[in-house]
Amino acid sequence: MNPYDDMSRDDLLRALEMFAKNWLAHDGCWFLAAEERFGMETAIALDARAWQRFAEAEARRIMATFALPPEGGLPALEKALGLRMYSLVNAQHTEWAEQGSQLRFFMDVCRVQETRRRKGLPDFPCRDVGLVEFTTFAKTIDPRIRTRCLHCPPEAPEGAYCAWEFTLADASPASRA
Repeated sequence: MNPYDDMSRDDLLRALEMFAKNWLAHDGCWFLAAEERFGMETAIALDARAWQRFAEAEARRIMATFALPPEGGLPALEKALGLRMYSLVNAQHTEWAEQGSQLRFFMDVCRVQETRRRKGLPDFPCRDVGLVEFTTFAKTIDPRIRTRCLHCPPEAPEGAYCAWEFTLADASPASRA
């Protein structure tokens, strides 16, 4: 018998949050081990490759599980971003700009950076890895989507974490409809 079969909705939501925290802790443990063994530069290169693979798999599973249409544009991306594992452990939000032709994503709280700071480690320079991750995720949702980094630690404004902007290659206000 599976113990999750009889859990209440609240218990299942707590379990989901716990799984997301465990997933992120594993990612962090793996990265720290790679950083200790090989140095930051190699660890970042390995991390980028791993995130490229994971972002594609995560996007495909989200699309299949929640019936997101292929080439669903920025609305599909907005929905998919809200269904990522990150959304369970990091406060985040999206904003529409330029009459709906740009979607901006903001990580309001980043557990990775917060954990590094708590351990006395410098901010993780996440721009390069994030560009691979967010570009791969967005292009898996819709190959027409282009990704641009607005800012990332350690170059983010005080109190901010990463922020990303997404547009369609053929961006026009009608493409959001």
